[in-house]
Amino acid sequence: MQTPSDRHEYPAHWEADVVLRDGGTARIRPITVDDADRLVSFYEHVSDESKYYRFFAPYPRLSDKDVHRFTHHDFVDRVGLAATIGGEFIATVRYDRIDAVGRPATAPADEAEVAFLVQDAHQGRGVASALLEHIAAVARERDIRRFAAEVLPANTKMIKVFTDAGYQQKRSFEDGVVRLEFDLEPTEASVAVQRAREQRAEAHSVQRLLRPGSVAVVGAGRAPGGVGRTLLGNLVAAGFTGPLHAVNRAFPEDLAELDGVPAHRSVADIPGGVDLAVVAVPAEHVPAVVDECGAHGVRGLVVVSAGYADQGEEGRARQRALVRQARSYGMRIIGPNAFGVINTSPATSLNASLAPELPRPGRIGMFAQSGAIGIALLSRLHRRGGAVTGAHGVSTFVSAGNRADVSGNDVLQYWYDDPDTDVALMYLESIGNPRKFTRLARRTAATKPLVVVQGARHSGVAPLGHAVPVTRLPHATVSDLLRQAGVIRVDTITELVDVGLMLAGQPLPEGPRVAILGNSESLGLLTYDACLSEGLRPLGPLDLGTAATPDDFRDALGRALADRTCDAVIVTAIPRVGEGQGTDEDLADALRAAASAHPAKPVAVAHVELGGLAEALSEAVGTGPGADDAQARPRTPAPHAAPAAPVASAPRPASAEPPTPAAAPAPAETLAAAVRIPAYPATERAVRALGEAVKYAQWRREAADPGRVPEFDGVDSGGAAELIGTLLGAADDDPSGFTLPDEAARELLARYGIGVHTTLPAPTPDEAVAAAQLLGYPVALKATAPHLRHRADLGGVRLDLADEDQLRRSYTELSDSFGRPTELRPVVQAMAPRGVDTVVRAVIDPVAGAVLSFGLAGAASELLGDTAHRLIPVTDRDARSVVRAIRTAPVLFGWRGSAPADTDALEELLLRVSLLVDEHPEVVGITLEPVVVAQHGLSVLSASVRLAHPPARDDLGPRTLPAY
Repeated sequence: MQTPSDRHEYPAHWEADVVLRDGGTARIRPITVDDADRLVSFYEHVSDESKYYRFFAPYPRLSDKDVHRFTHHDFVDRVGLAATIGGEFIATVRYDRIDAVGRPATAPADEAEVAFLVQDAHQGRGVASALLEHIAAVARERDIRRFAAEVLPANTKMIKVFTDAGYQQKRSFEDGVVRLEFDLEPTEASVAVQRAREQRAEAHSVQRLLRPGSVAVVGAGRAPGGVGRTLLGNLVAAGFTGPLHAVNRAFPEDLAELDGVPAHRSVADIPGGVDLAVVAVPAEHVPAVVDECGAHGVRGLVVVSAGYADQGEEGRARQRALVRQARSYGMRIIGPNAFGVINTSPATSLNASLAPELPRPGRIGMFAQSGAIGIALLSRLHRRGGAVTGAHGVSTFVSAGNRADVSGNDVLQYWYDDPDTDVALMYLESIGNPRKFTRLARRTAATKPLVVVQGARHSGVAPLGHAVPVTRLPHATVSDLLRQAGVIRVDTITELVDVGLMLAGQPLPEGPRVAILGNSESLGLLTYDACLSEGLRPLGPLDLGTAATPDDFRDALGRALADRTCDAVIVTAIPRVGEGQGTDEDLADALRAAASAHPAKPVAVAHVELGGLAEALSEAVGTGPGADDAQARPRTPAPHAAPAAPVASAPRPASAEPPTPAAAPAPAETLAAAVRIPAYPATERAVRALGEAVKYAQWRREAADPGRVPEFDGVDSGGAAELIGTLLGAADDDPSGFTLPDEAARELLARYGIGVHTTLPAPTPDEAVAAAQLLGYPVALKATAPHLRHRADLGGVRLDLADEDQLRRSYTELSDSFGRPTELRPVVQAMAPRGVDTVVRAVIDPVAGAVLSFGLAGAASELLGDTAHRLIPVTDRDARSVVRAIRTAPVLFGWRGSAPADTDALEELLLRVSLLVDEHPEVVGITLEPVVVAQHGLSVLSASVRLAHPPARDDLGPRTLPAY
């Protein structure tokens, strides 16, 4: 801790865990006076060349004066940060505030000199880049706006750290030294660089867990049936391709093997390195295991052990300690209380989970926070026929348990550029960082579908064991934001699998037009109705009759797919009767043959009591690398999927004739064999899956042009910042903030071109008349008491009062009906043009970030929840879509012959509110209600604005791992 002479207390909020370029972790924290010995030891492990680059001269050791200088900071003008692993320094950075001529200075000087030193053993891991992000954030917090650095020309690594950061820079060369100067305000380029580094680092950290070269199971008992022994057996049965080790301190010293796997009493006894340790020991023994793993250089942990945040506050503290301990060694954790991880790639064949067998390989990535749900998902995808066709297998599977460290965000980073995953399915019971999740989901969904079912959405609390921040936003709002980010949000596990299967094997539809054909008129009509319910545009069903043969199906499907008025086809099938109608496998072959001739349109099958058809459809396709059949068939990737290696075909049933090796299939036959058609046991499930695919395809098309944030006249950002600073300076230091007085709110909104109708208080009838004379008749008289505000339905508003007599009479009526004026708080406003009453809100959620909301005022939004939401900053496309997203939007567009409202003015208002909140994070809440949108223009009749001091860090801040 700092001495009393230091100007500021130790800034604990600067501490952070970060993921480095290679996927390992380090801790960044301020350097204090207690770090003298660590600093000296660190410096001794730095090469002479690196010392020369740092000090521009031979500098073999630090003097006592140096050590004092580099460990004593005031955390304002002099700041030092260290990156540590295992408690020891691996890199340092410091800044010193300077004046215009480079001398030590204090505020208001806004420039600082910055310098780094990284141990040679850790160079190339991205340590300096991470430190630069954090020291820049610290400097901005201390009102430093610019860094200067002097670097020797030969120190190309450090020059690259600065030039690659994306900041606006000036570069000069004088006296044999390169001088770099750069502004610290985040730019579009610097944010892009930071997020690209974040993605690579976090993807590598998950890759270390899913693609280990060697695995140790710690807690594998000698007696069969225990958790550890089960995990070991599953790894052996899956055929893990790397070295396996069984570890248990209770093993006899002479025990050499367990289930054919080398046995050890300690991780330290394992010869060579270990990439992944699967920990299955009681919670009280886990810390000792983590220490062993860290000392041995283990790269990651899967902790199956329970007894953490799932068991109350004591367990929560134990969980936090576990994460700190593992990260201190540079390791990441899946768990605790995890079900495990799976990677079906033949290069890995990893089943480090409690699933009894390795799923069939395929192209679907799966993430579940619940072990029970994970089992259900694996079972659904593994099953052939029955409820859902098993036409696709799994690429990777992660069940994160309490997800104290590795979360769904990390797995999304991995899946983003994973060539083995085409579709991502996620079961989430809580979202620890919705702001980051929506950002990552938007980027992932632009290249491959992301389907999410959110559990525990109605309980209002995170499940036991999930130590995550809690959003104040209702579930419907979060759901809306997820859809805005391209997430396909479904309600059940069944729908999750249904939609995943549709997207994994079919091209995206170009539109909502659906052809329906089959051998049952009733089933066709049911499908037609289901399509209308899903917002699709079905064509008239084609009934082939119960006597239809596979050839009839093939010909009809071919014609439907060739029809330019059709974007997708749903085939319905019931059991066939009579002779010569073929088997279920014949029908599957016929459907695949027709689909292969028109590969650009999706096809789905809804079958009734035809388990053989679903099985035949699933058997006809590859399930990914490592399928049982030795005869590989080419796989045609979906348009949204990255190119992938050929996928092997699943084995044919024993009753089928084996293929003739000498007879190579013709090209058309080969293509037909590779077609994957999902089959569903109910028409509504097929239609729902197709409907989600249609909406996702539309989002993909729109996401290609996200719009822009326009610039407006009449915006005074500097004046608004000055006014906000004055208002915050005069207010109490309440972290929750405060509501501005009406006059201050109007003044602030006016700086962004948002005018609010003048409202004058009317505590007496005479003052009401005086206000009306000032504003001009006609006027409105309103009661603003909390229980009457914005409640015209209760009679607390009188409109179109044309003269003094009407005003006085209305004033008396309000007083007689609702109480004394002191209780009513009456006000007078000039009448606004008639129009549609709407409400515009912006709120800063501590977890989700800034959110803009829109709806019609009154019962539509308050009672029915008909409100649409968008993340701030809002683009012009966002503003246009949010106005049209509510169910009552037709009221704005001439419903029942009424005059259309001026939605252009409304969209501009939404954009101005978004701009204000985006540019000034101190504005934590805005409510404009009502906003009366007339045929020409609009009127904001009432406004409320809340201010608060902004958080020290935001989503533009440096990369950090969450600390739950």
